[in-house]
Amino acid sequence: MKNKTSFLPQEGEARPSRCPDNSAFKQQKLPAWKPQLTIASVLSSFFLIGAFCLSVGVCLILSANSVREIQIDYSDKCSDCSKLRENSSNWNKECQCSVNFTLKEDIVGDVFMYYGLQNFYQNHRRYVISRSDAQLLGRNVNIQKSYCAPFTTYRNGTPMAPCGAIANSMFNDSIDLFYNLNSSVIQVPLLKTGNSWWTDKNVKFRNPKSYNLSSAFAGTARPPYWQKPVYLLDEEDERNNGYVNDDFIIWMRVSAFATFRNLYRRVRHIRQFTDGLPAGNYTFHISYNFPVTKFKGRKRVILSTVVWSGGSNPFLGIAYVVTGTAATLTGFVITAIHLKLRKKKTYFQK
Repeated sequence: MKNKTSFLPQEGEARPSRCPDNSAFKQQKLPAWKPQLTIASVLSSFFLIGAFCLSVGVCLILSANSVREIQIDYSDKCSDCSKLRENSSNWNKECQCSVNFTLKEDIVGDVFMYYGLQNFYQNHRRYVISRSDAQLLGRNVNIQKSYCAPFTTYRNGTPMAPCGAIANSMFNDSIDLFYNLNSSVIQVPLLKTGNSWWTDKNVKFRNPKSYNLSSAFAGTARPPYWQKPVYLLDEEDERNNGYVNDDFIIWMRVSAFATFRNLYRRVRHIRQFTDGLPAGNYTFHISYNFPVTKFKGRKRVILSTVVWSGGSNPFLGIAYVVTGTAATLTGFVITAIHLKLRKKKTYFQK
């Protein structure tokens, strides 16, 4: 075995240098842009940024204000159904209510129908993780090892499909819109597919592979609060069933706030509704299934158009206006300080 001292440099040997190589990169001599900040460049930057943000903010606010929107809160108007749903033993009893409203002006363009919930906290940590992404991809997985508990299996061992608290609490009110024209009642044609993101429909959610959905979900059971199994969510369109159902996909995208809205339907442009919704009297026929009384929540239906900047949310425009105002005021403050110091400098030079 070598002596430890043999690893040390002997007398007369050169010690290894710790200095970095004499290259432009390691010696930090690469070409660099070193701006010389002058009062003119600083002030022009602040005022240009302020003008840009203010102009963009005003355009966004005007665009958001041009959105046509009507909101109908039906929490109190369907009070009888709400009382019925307070008792969980009445889960299989149907309850319907109607809400009338009037459009004073035509809503022209693409019309979207949303359902809105208030005081429903989807951002709780245990609620957010209560799902099995592997199961939603159509894989045969052991959901006992997932975060779906306690909504994983029934006492007899039958697994739930889909599992988790998010899926179990899915919004299940059915909402139909009718147009009252003179003495006739016309149902407004609504589109229930094409409302989810392409990545959700084709990447994040997939049905188990089988010759039909009922056999694919054999051996599983619906979540406790559901009225029908997952493969019968849309009895009119077989392609909109299972984990790729649009309503289910949209619900599984949880909200960050307690008050939120989700896209429910789109108005189909045919017959009297080619250009949108004409002015007149309308009626919402609601099959009331989703209880909100216990958590002091409220439900509403929203009919809205969209513009190039999105919906009727003015937040982005206000943010731009605030940023532009702050930049402009900062420019004026710097200008005042500069003029004051220049006057002092001129005074002392005299």
